[in-house]
Amino acid sequence: MGDALLNFWQGTGFYWMTWQQAVMIIVSCFLLYLAIAKKFEPLLLVPIAFGMLMTNLPMSGVMNIGDTVLKALDPETAGETARMLSNVTGDMLKEGVPAQVYTESPGGLFNYFYQGIKLGIFPPLIFLGVGAMTDFGPLIANPKSLFLGAAAQFGIFFTFFGAVIMGFTGQEAGSIAIIGGADGPTAIFLTSQLAPHLLGPIAVAAYAYMALVPIIQPPIMRALTTKEERVIKMQQLRTVSKTEKVIFPIAVTMLVSLILPTATPLVGMLMLGNLLKESMVTDRLSKTAQNELINIVTILLGVSVGATARAEEFLRLDTIQIILLGVVAFAVGTATGVILAKIMNKMMGGNALNPLIGSAGVSAVPMAARVSQTVGQKENPSNFLLMHAMGPNVSGVIGSAVAAGVLLSLF
Repeated sequence: MGDALLNFWQGTGFYWMTWQQAVMIIVSCFLLYLAIAKKFEPLLLVPIAFGMLMTNLPMSGVMNIGDTVLKALDPETAGETARMLSNVTGDMLKEGVPAQVYTESPGGLFNYFYQGIKLGIFPPLIFLGVGAMTDFGPLIANPKSLFLGAAAQFGIFFTFFGAVIMGFTGQEAGSIAIIGGADGPTAIFLTSQLAPHLLGPIAVAAYAYMALVPIIQPPIMRALTTKEERVIKMQQLRTVSKTEKVIFPIAVTMLVSLILPTATPLVGMLMLGNLLKESMVTDRLSKTAQNELINIVTILLGVSVGATARAEEFLRLDTIQIILLGVVAFAVGTATGVILAKIMNKMMGGNALNPLIGSAGVSAVPMAARVSQTVGQKENPSNFLLMHAMGPNVSGVIGSAVAAGVLLSLF
């Protein structure tokens, strides 16, 4: 009885749990609390946190890679079997042994999901859905906002050099710096190509900061603007024609892809989703991209990203450095967007452009634009900046994809 109880105990996860795994389980439960109780990016944070929970439960095996097992056949009985297996084993049959059978044990469930990230499939599919839900009208109506979206990407390249100075390789530095774009799918796509071993901490940092946009951005926005600037009312945007909205995704795809081919998967799928919406002839496809497709991919991407945050790979000094650098990237991107907006406002006469919309240049759509609206209305309740802020916001989506393409082409 004693041996049976001992064997049972040794077969439980409690017996094999390490303190590192216990810490990660606590972290995952905290993230679930933020997602469910505080509603911080719940659609992404819930699957990510639950994937993190499952992968750190001892002996769960959800991220196991299939093991290859070699079995040698008995030479006395192998003759006929060897002939039967020869077509399927091929060059796996070794000289001097009548026959060998290679069997591969199945890998963990999330390991198969992870192939969608490893092969660069899930992030472009997310961009397809994002494109189908995005209105580029504010950007088309006010093309100057494209510069604000570009300025906000400065945080990416500023942090890149900071990460290199701290000792990260070029590939790792690029993956860390892209956090400043505040675009989770872009961060996952780039990291899976350049530094897959950092995918867990980078993905968690990217989505955590996206969720904390309403907390991180307002102090920076207020510190860099005056009361007079924050109460500026902007003129209503012009109406954008259907023709312009249809031509825009086609033109952007061609232009960006010809200049920076490595950005084509992200930008192209983003614009395809938008074309499905704006063409008005593919309503079923547009609705599928906006709803069923993006929801399914979000679940698969979220749990597989969370499952990469295993204790032995997550609880390291690198993770703390990544989280700190992510804050720097995000803060610098917000600041440079506001600063350029201030400069543009001065050049336009000093009362034409509210600098608060510059912070929306980071591509956390539409949360960053809502923050611009909220901060502006606190200063002037009759001010409505949301549609003006959507221009830099959606241009930030394009900008972060272009920045990822630049880093991919370099490394």
